[in-house]
Amino acid sequence: MPNPDRDPWNARWPQRRTSGLPHARGSRRRRTRTLWWVAVLVATVGVGLGLPAWTQAVEAARYPVSAADLASGRSALAALPVKGRAPTTGYDRSAFGQAWADVDRNGCDTRNDILARDLTGATFKPGTHDCVVLAGTLDDPYSGEVRQFVRGAGSAAVQIDHVVALADAWQTGAQQWAPETREAFANDRANLLAVDGPLNQEKGAGDAATWLPPNTGYRCVYVLRQVRVKAAYGLWVTAAERDAMRRQLDRCVVAAVRAP
Repeated sequence: MPNPDRDPWNARWPQRRTSGLPHARGSRRRRTRTLWWVAVLVATVGVGLGLPAWTQAVEAARYPVSAADLASGRSALAALPVKGRAPTTGYDRSAFGQAWADVDRNGCDTRNDILARDLTGATFKPGTHDCVVLAGTLDDPYSGEVRQFVRGAGSAAVQIDHVVALADAWQTGAQQWAPETREAFANDRANLLAVDGPLNQEKGAGDAATWLPPNTGYRCVYVLRQVRVKAAYGLWVTAAERDAMRRQLDRCVVAAVRAP
């Protein structure tokens, strides 16, 4: 006769629990392994997606800007007029005056002034009062690599870039300037950099929306310089250009440094 004091569920539970234990442990192990692999996958994807931004931040640390300069750049960008591009009708390099004129009257043309400023270990042609650069080393900001300048057949390896390109300036207000203003702009040291020649050719007349230096760490300083030049000369920006500039300013690395 069955024992009326025995709970049938209690009688069966130890057997069910014991018989099911290996299966339960196996299920838990499989779930643990699955969750571990999911975590690894998420972490890997996360690192992969974040790598370009992280890399740019590391590279940007080589070219920090001050908080005051960044704030000034943001304000200047916000104040720039936003318009569409004017046509290139009538544009020619000669519209900006003599190429590399001696506008500061120091006896040296602008190209050699910039080479002397931006190259290290520069040597000069004797008898030119240090006005003709013969050779030097460039720490190229656009590529982040070192370039050698030697006057002669290979001198185009290092070129002088208008940070705000002349054709870009023409399409954003310069065609309305007096010839004297255009010549001053074309020779303004604040708008000139010695850079890798092929990259200068690649840039052409591009603005920040269509071309930025491959050296991502330098982009903040590059855009700040463009903003300052455009603000100083009353040029405008396109909507796409303004947005591209804002994105780069958001990636600046701030430190106690001199203005770029």
